[in-house]
Formats: sequence, structure tokens, C-alpha cells
Amino acid sequence: MGALATQVLWAAFGLSVLLGAIMQRTHFCTMGAVSDIVNMGDWGRMRMWVMAMGVAMIGFNAMVAVGWVDASKSLYAGPRFIWLSATVGGALFGFGMVLASGCGSKTLVRIGSGNLKSAVVFIVLGLAAFATLKGITAVARVDTVDKVAIHAVPGTDLPALAAAATGGSKAMFAAVLGFGLGGALIAWALARPEGRRVDAVLGGLGVGAVIALMWWVSGRLGHVAEDPNTLQEAFVATNSQRMESLSFVAPIAYTLDWLLFFSDTSKRLTIGIVSVVGMVVGAALYALATKSFRWEGFRDAGDTGNHLVGATLMGIGGVTALGCTIGQGLSGISTLSLTSFVAVAAIIGGAVAALRFQIWRIGRVAA
Repeated sequence: MGALATQVLWAAFGLSVLLGAIMQRTHFCTMGAVSDIVNMGDWGRMRMWVMAMGVAMIGFNAMVAVGWVDASKSLYAGPRFIWLSATVGGALFGFGMVLASGCGSKTLVRIGSGNLKSAVVFIVLGLAAFATLKGITAVARVDTVDKVAIHAVPGTDLPALAAAATGGSKAMFAAVLGFGLGGALIAWALARPEGRRVDAVLGGLGVGAVIALMWWVSGRLGHVAEDPNTLQEAFVATNSQRMESLSFVAPIAYTLDWLLFFSDTSKRLTIGIVSVVGMVVGAALYALATKSFRWEGFRDAGDTGNHLVGATLMGIGGVTALGCTIGQGLSGISTLSLTSFVAVAAIIGGAVAALRFQIWRIGRVAA
């Protein structure tokens, strides 16, 4: 198990370094994509994100079709359709990422390029996320939105639901729906010239491929049919004890926990923790190589306040919704989970609301 965990962690770290470099190179950013549409009518970065969704969908469901992974063994496609948690958490996260100038992944990329504002966001986001995992806001979450769910015994991913409704094969529906929906998203992304720019294609294909490969690392390479210690199925080096791909809210909390309690031998490196570090390293390497690294701080007290509030909302919302623009927007949605579709819609809605709020504030000050 020790040697296998080491292989999994190094693979996760390497893929995260690659992802950080790609995001730094292509300016991949969901908040930026929504902002470009609202403020300028530019759909270029949105097409990049949608292309990444399509690539991740095809990659993940191809592995389901051949029996390498099972969506029900992930966080996203279990038997509970937590639509209210996804809606409330997604909206909070979307609103917060606008105030904080980017989501969790963008925060890590900006740290790598010298942004000190993002370092502060990292700490506050991690604290808020940890409180929502195990602290005061966790109690509120469990006692309210998490109680509202629709139970779907076969699972909440579309292939499982389709198979249960028709008596067909889940593997067959994964192939049909994964390739069909994923292909449609890629076709839409490439339909306009802005979606065919070099950076858009590199970002879409590269980010989507990394998400799919991370599913293989955790769900295939790191899968143990029977752990000799527990005699149960296991996915090594994961925080959730389930198959994982990338997400950047709860893993930031786990990274702070590991740093603060490093001397506690029960604290082990996980895919989430090494992925957080890998993202920063990848972005930093690219920024240094291209001489784009530069220190940047807060403009004034108002700017500081916006980032603190935004980071707090992202930490609470990301844990409540079971993921962020990467965790739900790419990893989760690649499983074709109903919860993920709701979370993504709520994140976009929250971001649009925050952008409209900022426009209103600017207009009020100008008046």
C-alpha cells in the first residue's frame, strides 16, 4: 500500500503541475469567463471551459464503459440528490469567487505568479472550508440544507438512472451519454472562431484531459479491491476514501490542516493536498520561465474587504455544494451527476449576481 500510495501521489502531483502551467498559459478561469460575457459579450473563455467539460465527460465515461471506474464510487454520483445544498452552496461560491477575483484554482495559479492577495484568499478560504467540514458552519450545513435530498437508489448520475429506467446496461449508457453530451459540448465550443484560438483549444483539451487522467489515477491506479488492513475496498491517498479527481476548496482546508499538524503522524499526504501544491508549482514555473512573475498586493481597504468576504463565501459554499468550478464544474459534471449540473448552474447564477452587484455599486459611487 505504501508504494502504491507513493505512485498515486507523484502522478497526482505531476498532473497538477501540468494543470497549473496550462491555466497560467491560457488564462483559464471560470469567473473570468462569466465576467467576459457579462461585461464585454466575449464568449471565448466560456467556450474553453465548456470544451474542458466535454473532454472530461468523454474521458471519464469511456473508462466507465470499459469497466475501469464506477461513478457511484465518487462523491458526486451517490444515491442522494442534494439539490438544495448544490443550489445554496453553488450560489455562495459563485458570488464569492467574483469578490475574491477568482475561484480556488485561480487563487492557486495567482499565488504561483506572485499575487499576495491570493495568498490571503487561500488562508481565509481554507479556514472557512474547514469550519464547514467540521466546525461551526458544518453544524449549520448538516442541520439545514443537507437534510433536503431526493433519494435515487441506482445513483444520481444519468447513466445509472437511464439504466435503471430501461433495464439497459450502465456501461452502454455511459458511452452513449458521455460521448454524446461531451461531443456536443466540444462541437459548441469549436463552433465559433473564439473557441478555435490556440489558447482556447489548449486550455479546453489540456484541462479536460488532466481531469480525466486524475480519475484514472485515483479510480484505477489507486484502487485496491481489498485493503489487507480493513478487508474492504479502498482508494489510496484520498481524503474522502472514495474515488477522487481534482477540486480546490476542501483540499485547501486539508492542506492547511496538514501544515498545522505536520508532526501528527496520522496526517498523511493525499491527492487533494499534493494537487494544491502542484498547481502553485506549475503556475510558478511557467510564470518564472516567461518572466511574467510579479508581486501584487491589495489596492486599498475596500479591495481587502471584498477578498476576505469572497474567500469566506467560497469556503462555505464550495464545501456545501461538494465542489467548486473545478470540483463540480469539471470533475463532478464529467460523471454526469444531477447534483453537479445543479451546482454548476448555481455557481454561474451566483457569479452573474455578483457582477451585477458590482456594476450597481460602481454606478452608485459615480452618481
